[in-house]
Amino acid sequence: MKGREIKEGVYFVGAIDWDRRLFDELIPLPDGTSYNSYLIRGSKQTALIDSVYPPRENELIEHLKELNVEKIDYIIANHAEGDHSGAIPTLLKIYKEAKVVTNQKCKEMLVNFYHIPEEKFLIITDNETISLGDKTLQFIMAPWVHWPETMFTYLKEEKILFTCDLFGSHIATGDIFPVDEPKVLESAKRYYAEIMMPFRENIKKHLQKISTLDIEIIAPSHGIVYNNPSFILDAYRDWTSDNVKNEVIIPYVSMYGSTFKMVEYLTDKLSEKGIKVKPFNIIKSDIGEFTMALVDACTCVVGSPTVLTGIHPAILLPLSLMNVLRPKLKFFSLIGSYGWGGRTEEQVKGFLTNLKAEYLGSVLVKGEPVDKDFKNLDALTDKIYEKHKELGLFDKI
Repeated sequence: MKGREIKEGVYFVGAIDWDRRLFDELIPLPDGTSYNSYLIRGSKQTALIDSVYPPRENELIEHLKELNVEKIDYIIANHAEGDHSGAIPTLLKIYKEAKVVTNQKCKEMLVNFYHIPEEKFLIITDNETISLGDKTLQFIMAPWVHWPETMFTYLKEEKILFTCDLFGSHIATGDIFPVDEPKVLESAKRYYAEIMMPFRENIKKHLQKISTLDIEIIAPSHGIVYNNPSFILDAYRDWTSDNVKNEVIIPYVSMYGSTFKMVEYLTDKLSEKGIKVKPFNIIKSDIGEFTMALVDACTCVVGSPTVLTGIHPAILLPLSLMNVLRPKLKFFSLIGSYGWGGRTEEQVKGFLTNLKAEYLGSVLVKGEPVDKDFKNLDALTDKIYEKHKELGLFDKI
């Protein structure tokens, strides 16, 4: 896709990665991704906002050639991670007069990553500005979304906020602005769940900080550019709030069917109570779908058989994700089967030390579940129902 003008003198010059299917060797990318870089032409000087992932830097360079960019004065580094900063060394070889504009912490990271000479940097601080002639760049420090050195760049005259990873989405598309809004929102929610959720308290502060700006366009460094900022801002206000929905998620593994029978029974019973249930067979499920469900869920019930004396190894992934993503779950529980004993309950609780949720106990059965075990699942259903009712979740349906 060629570079495109998104507003007068402001161009998308990034790269679309249609075929990438895994990010950071962990995150599934069902819709590919993009590495968004933006060119700003002022009356006197030219700036580039972020770069791209090094394997796709030729696309960025080709876009700059198409736009007859002979000189870049400033390369703005909002974030040091390689998918945004990785092409900077190549750009500095082509545009030898360019200065890398960033904050002190980001500069230190870029020096460590790429050994960029000290004299190539121009260090700025919070709310400092740079004039391009008829256009003004304002820099806003926004640490921990999702690294400690992150910042935003605000183009005052055009009212565009460049937010790097915040508000991003992993989606490859020929569209600059949203066309299929439900699809865009799904991609943005997946991105928030997998990357931004641990930092929701910081995001709340940054949402408040940028609320004083007059914003007509939000331009992140992955995915769609938002020409209706309230679309993504309202979504983030909801996702980062403490509000949960009347939903239970059940990540589970079942080796010989016993745990699955319990999951199936519990799913039916919770559904009968008017609670939305989302079971995830971790062996078969897209882990991204599970993380998205974590954004809104009130309760998580972990389902695992006992292998030797502990939890099934496959259930470690969702447990680890819950612990590092720190969702706003209010309650969690454990169900599963065992042969002769073990430490499954102890291990599950030990993996979720960062989870600020009330533990509702477990239903662990020896071998196949029988009548008394199903009665215990009924009791767990009633407990979850009462907890959701106390939170007023049935009033919000």
